[in-house]
Amino acid sequence: MNYFNDFITNKFVYIPFLTWFFIQAFKVIWDLVETKKFNFKRILGAGGMPSSHSAVVMALAIMIGKQEGFGTPIFAMSLIFAFVVMYDAAGIRRAAGKQATLLNKLLDTPGLSGVEVSERLVEVLGHTPVQVLVGAIIGMVVGFIF
Repeated sequence: MNYFNDFITNKFVYIPFLTWFFIQAFKVIWDLVETKKFNFKRILGAGGMPSSHSAVVMALAIMIGKQEGFGTPIFAMSLIFAFVVMYDAAGIRRAAGKQATLLNKLLDTPGLSGVEVSERLVEVLGHTPVQVLVGAIIGMVVGFIF
């Protein structure tokens, strides 16, 4: 058995991965157009339009539904998993990003003494509901195509 070949030819692995890659590449290009600066961290960074997390999990759920059936337990599990990921992206991680923004502003406040910071907190962690929705729609389209 060739496990590596099975892994790389499994459409349930490579289609979601390619979806993630192309969305992240789009974000890098979009950021380059907007800021006129190349930001390689954007390829692996979280946040921004659209949500690659949402696209990946929805593509996977739809692909599973198409193959196994939309009434199966495995589709239900993958769809619930997708909703949990999307809730996390728009809720918890977005809130953590807002807190990071506030803490970074506090650190920039003149007169704040006794606090040494070696690095600033990452502020772009989550997504707006619209970013999650657009990512989910992209994922559904990808899932139905493949």
